[in-house]
Amino acid sequence: MHGCGAGPTPACEALPAGRVGAIAIASHAGWRGSAPGPAHNRGVDPRAEPVADSPAAWWRLAASLALMTIGSAGMYVVSVVLPVVQAEFGVARADAALPYTALLIGFGVGGVIMGRLADRFGVMVPVLVGAGGLTLGFALAAMAGGIWSFALIHGVLIGMLGCSATFAPLVADASAWFVRRRGVAVAICASGNYLAGAVWPPVVQAIVEAQGWRAAYATLAVVSALLVPLLALRLRRPAPAVQPAAARAGGPVPSERPFGMPKNAATALLVLAGVACCVAMSMPQVHIVAYCGDLGYGAAAGAQMLSLMLAFGIVSRLVSGAICDRIGGLRTLLLGSLLQGLALLLFLPFDSLWSLYVVSALFGLFQGGIVPSYAIVVREHFPAAGAAQRVSIVLTATLLGMALGGWMSGKVFDLTGSYDAAFVNGIAWNLLNLAIVFALLRRSGRSGRSGLPPGPSPLVRTASP
Repeated sequence: MHGCGAGPTPACEALPAGRVGAIAIASHAGWRGSAPGPAHNRGVDPRAEPVADSPAAWWRLAASLALMTIGSAGMYVVSVVLPVVQAEFGVARADAALPYTALLIGFGVGGVIMGRLADRFGVMVPVLVGAGGLTLGFALAAMAGGIWSFALIHGVLIGMLGCSATFAPLVADASAWFVRRRGVAVAICASGNYLAGAVWPPVVQAIVEAQGWRAAYATLAVVSALLVPLLALRLRRPAPAVQPAAARAGGPVPSERPFGMPKNAATALLVLAGVACCVAMSMPQVHIVAYCGDLGYGAAAGAQMLSLMLAFGIVSRLVSGAICDRIGGLRTLLLGSLLQGLALLLFLPFDSLWSLYVVSALFGLFQGGIVPSYAIVVREHFPAAGAAQRVSIVLTATLLGMALGGWMSGKVFDLTGSYDAAFVNGIAWNLLNLAIVFALLRRSGRSGRSGLPPGPSPLVRTASP
């Protein structure tokens, strides 16, 4: 891959602007030992220009990671308090899982809203909106008088106006601030969601045991009010001008007929696959605390398993990103789904305390890279026009799958009195996901090179390493 040298050259000037992939316009400050860049030519202080891959970008990424870790707390606190909330409100297990379902539905809807706000006003604005939603949501949840008001607060305030602001907008912002290390940066940022799952469950469980679940929600309200606005100030500067990277060398070519079928049909299959894999994924993530309580190990052990599961999910997410670069998104998705199904099977025969710790760690290690793989699949197989919208649709489907699976597992437990049946239900949905992904992989091999011709080699300008 050839790059432009410092300063404009005839070869670079001859390239049409619309045909140059993955260009980050770096300032003079980002070109150590090189000719003056665009900022210098305009007479602008180069230090005022945002630079991709610069130290400022890494500090911004650190702030985004912290924001996602705090903002995603709402997704995991529900799993921890599920048994005590069920007991206090006197409801069935399926009804006690409704707040989680409502939160994920709100999360999916809110992601679209927050993305539009970020496009129009910059990422700091939706994050500040999220600070308000999280603070008000946690505070009101601490005072909820019944399961329905509790669920509504989770859906509207904590999910739609809170957690959603600290996920997709931050991932998109991270991708705009990095070129050379974009994959690593996006993986680090997206890992904040799992880092929250590793950090918050034991913290929340300790507060629940000491002061009750309402005190845990009140604590999260204070944390959100104090830290989220402060961290949002790190996101004031606009991102560098970065265009999307070209297709992976040697990978599939984007096509008007992805997998040899109409785009909407292919999108519908990915949506169904996303729902199926996440119905399966949600069973341990949502119910592991309650499951451990039913087995007599206590909620604290379940909270530790959830933290272990999500800590290994961070490793899985980072490793899967590297695997995607080598074998492509579709094969990575197939591998992750196959291993997830294996981990779900292991929950059936192994229910001793220490074996559950091991299986929980394996489950986290196997499934963490599944959801990000869908975004890679869309980028690799669909044309660039409209790809962002399709990514949003497919990722929203995964959230709906988590929401449906959390409720469905509780319903299966209510009907059968056993979590074994709920695990079998999850395995069945995982098999559906495997069938769809395998079929798409076969069709991808047959349709092969019927896509669009590859574009020019990408030219990149970034800050010096």
